[in-house]
Amino acid sequence: MTQPEFNFADALREVAQARNINEMQLIEAFEQSLAQAYTRNVEPDKRIEVHLDPQSGELEVLVVREVVEKVEDEHLQISLADALELDPGVEVGMEMEFPVDREKFSRIALQAAKQTLTQKMRETERNVVFNEYKDREGQVLTAQVVRSDNKGNWFVELGAGEAILPPREQIPGEKLTPGNRVKIYLKEVRKTPKGPTILASRADERLLDYLLKQEIPEVANGIVEVKAISREAGQRSKVAVFSHNSNVDPIGACIGHRGNRIQAVTGELGRERVDVILWDANTRDFIRNALSPAKVGLIEVQPDRREATVTVTPDQLSLAIGKGGQNVRLAAKLTGFKIDLRETAAISDLDAAMQQALADEQEGRDSGNAQSAFDALFKDSKSVATASPDDVQE
Repeated sequence: MTQPEFNFADALREVAQARNINEMQLIEAFEQSLAQAYTRNVEPDKRIEVHLDPQSGELEVLVVREVVEKVEDEHLQISLADALELDPGVEVGMEMEFPVDREKFSRIALQAAKQTLTQKMRETERNVVFNEYKDREGQVLTAQVVRSDNKGNWFVELGAGEAILPPREQIPGEKLTPGNRVKIYLKEVRKTPKGPTILASRADERLLDYLLKQEIPEVANGIVEVKAISREAGQRSKVAVFSHNSNVDPIGACIGHRGNRIQAVTGELGRERVDVILWDANTRDFIRNALSPAKVGLIEVQPDRREATVTVTPDQLSLAIGKGGQNVRLAAKLTGFKIDLRETAAISDLDAAMQQALADEQEGRDSGNAQSAFDALFKDSKSVATASPDDVQE
């Protein structure tokens, strides 16, 4: 077939470049769409193949028929005798191709091909977006805020695709403005009938983890390790850190000179308060640190049930609980223990008393008197607050 007046290959190449689509995939989609349209609208009973040369732009529409001894379907088959007249080297089982005159490419067929091609092009674009961002799931990206809808969702532009920030993944109270650039955590990329859905988050604790690595060199290079994070976005977070270098103070490294490092982190999160506490392999000490700034007394731990009972004096109780129970909730999520706060009227040097009682027991001494004296400190105790790891809203 001679070179067509309209070069489909050039046109498709331009579309592919403009829409960031693989050129060969687009040509293949065009061939399939034209074949389907021609079969449906011109010769529905025949097998049709379409070939477009990407270099020359030459377009061929072919009717394909199988060579058989006895013809049962003249639309799909050709007898060996007739085939030999056309090609002496043909054999039974081979296929022969018969070019279709260009005049038979009716407007209906081409229009149908255009519609199918448009659909294929959309599918290809969606696959490109899905494949690109599926591999980036779990990363933090910088995105541009573009719009919101009447359901409270915000949409951000990532480049090749658009991500959604539903209300539950937003920082409460944060005002987003179209045109602003924000950091988002790419939480999930999934396929839907309408195309890929990219779920972004500003409330996820992993966004905070990323920002800590960005702003604190000791965290980035592994000298200081972030062991755990609990977060109530827009309000308060707790971060447990540990130093692998005895000469490096993990809390000081995270806070920075006059708080400049932690302020850089909170500035990206709408001034969310971030408490940095020391992680400890000892569960009691870790829970004690997690409940700061409150100073607590005796901590009884049941590791198998992941529960801890903490005694607190009245003057420290409100600090331990926190506004709306926030401090104890975050501590529970951070440590992974359900924390039961118990108020006691008076506590004097509980740690020393506990250590002495344990020492007496280990050395085989009679600890009955020590235990009685210790128990007397708590005879007026009562449970006042309980928090479990599941109480923290994610």
